[in-house]
Amino acid sequence: MAEKDEGQGSANPPLEKPNEGLPMSYNQPVGSNNPKKISWPELVGTTSEKAKKKIKEEMDEADIQLILPGYSVTFDFRSQRVRIYVDESDKVIRTPSIG
Repeated sequence: MAEKDEGQGSANPPLEKPNEGLPMSYNQPVGSNNPKKISWPELVGTTSEKAKKKIKEEMDEADIQLILPGYSVTFDFRSQRVRIYVDESDKVIRTPSIG
């Protein structure tokens, strides 16, 4: 005897957008499938000039700020700003990221 499930939802409802891909990385804004990078961890240990060049290649609209040891920065978020923190020998010491 076949019984019909009434009033109960499916355990796995159909996807609303089945062809939408997963985000390219976890470093993307939530709900975005935009492949735009927001950080450059591969630049840690390089010179500031190499870091600036690489970031400008990938994000030509970037407002790049070089942050020297002991400098203070504001905590406001700017979507075009990328800060590059360097040590006394001009080597990148933190992952440059948008903000």
